Amino acid sequence: MAMFQGKSKTVAEYLKSLPDERRAVVQKLRTLVNGHLPKGYKEQMGWGVITYAVPLSVLPDTYNGEPLCYAAIAAQKNHYSLYLMAAYGNSPQAKRLADGFKEHGKKLDMGKSCLRFTSLDDIPLDVVGAVIASVPLETYVGVYKASRAQGAQGARGAKGAKGAKSAGAKGARGAKGAD
Repeated sequence: MAMFQGKSKTVAEYLKSLPDERRAVVQKLRTLVNGHLPKGYKEQMGWGVITYAVPLSVLPDTYNGEPLCYAAIAAQKNHYSLYLMAAYGNSPQAKRLADGFKEHGKKLDMGKSCLRFTSLDDIPLDVVGAVIASVPLETYVGVYKASRAQGAQGARGAKGAKGAKSAGAKGARGAKGAD
């Protein structure tokens, strides 16, 4: 998400900077995320978008010194983006999301972690909410720490990058390296 260059320092400033129609959609997304977000994640601004992250007070030693991103919301020029890190690094969650879209007769437009859509009608909100609710903070932090430990072993010649990926390293990346 390093591509965002927003100047807003608070969520309120970000929302105020959006046109009314786009603000309404982002507000509904915030309500969805906040209604399903497991305890402990913190809503904040990061990389110019609204992020939901592991606070540095819980995990101060992230790879980039920034709070570890779990989810994020962005209003792009031609679409909206909802970043779902849990779906990116967890094959069952990615499958759950894809299956949910298919069951609802909707087309999934997703990059690594970035779910793109032009209207809330494009996404099954119940499925998205379930994915957001699915990973408690402690579990996410544990996966991140395990991936970093595995990556360190790989750097010493134990398993290399393949070992780190199989340990779930993709799912625990912070927002800057995600998509």
